[in-house]
Amino acid sequence: MATHRSDTPLYRRLARQLQERIDAGTYPAGARLPSEPELSAEFGVNRLTVRQAVAELERAAVLEIRRGVGTFVRPPAVRISITVDPASQRVDLGSVHGSLPLDAPPAPDTRPPQGTDPDGEFVVAAPPVAGSAEDEEAARQLGRQPGELARVDTVIRFGGRPRVASSYWVAAGPLPAELVRPGRPGNMVPALAGAAGVELEYDWRAFGAIGADLADAELLGVPAGTPLLVREGVSCTPDGTPALYVRRRIDGSSARFVMHFRDRDDAGGPARRPEA
Repeated sequence: MATHRSDTPLYRRLARQLQERIDAGTYPAGARLPSEPELSAEFGVNRLTVRQAVAELERAAVLEIRRGVGTFVRPPAVRISITVDPASQRVDLGSVHGSLPLDAPPAPDTRPPQGTDPDGEFVVAAPPVAGSAEDEEAARQLGRQPGELARVDTVIRFGGRPRVASSYWVAAGPLPAELVRPGRPGNMVPALAGAAGVELEYDWRAFGAIGADLADAELLGVPAGTPLLVREGVSCTPDGTPALYVRRRIDGSSARFVMHFRDRDDAGGPARRPEA
């Protein structure tokens, strides 16, 4: 059991005690926490202290507060490995193949519950390229005018919930209606390459972090301001002509970036995967 400094605020000491119970399985994933009055009586603190402790654990993504229902222990985050391999092939294969949990099949308790939405990439919308800051950046990266581009927004689901919001801009005319139909499943990069009649290779990728805006928060089912990993970049045709700009926003609680600097074979470790 962790020791607690005497100058640690009381609510944080209580939060750590609750965390220790969660870690020990006293309150397992999905369990409903005792009510504020019950915790107040058990630990000999006032209800405000309990409320502060619970809020601390909610910010740490340990607890989920369901208004009017109760407070519940969150399941462990499903970790998605987004591999970036310098030795990988150059052809842009998209991202659905990379949305896998750390080179291993998901454990039974991380599979989507029966009745939930399936995993994969799905079209959300195909908004007009109308000169927003994102549209202007895409046009700059592709060396085109905004009106020369088509845009598609998607969400990638894994483990029964949305994990990645993606926006694609492609230097092509109007895209086929079926390709951009909301709800359409499939790996968007090869689909866009086929619609544009080109082969796509990686040009560059960059990584950063932002807080979720209202649109991404709604799309990913997270609070506004939640840390999101950002992966953006350009894919080009084999002669180096920029043809596609992609900007992915990834729930930072469920993803990590991995760089492999040596080949890994079946005997020495998990097989190499192309850039995700």
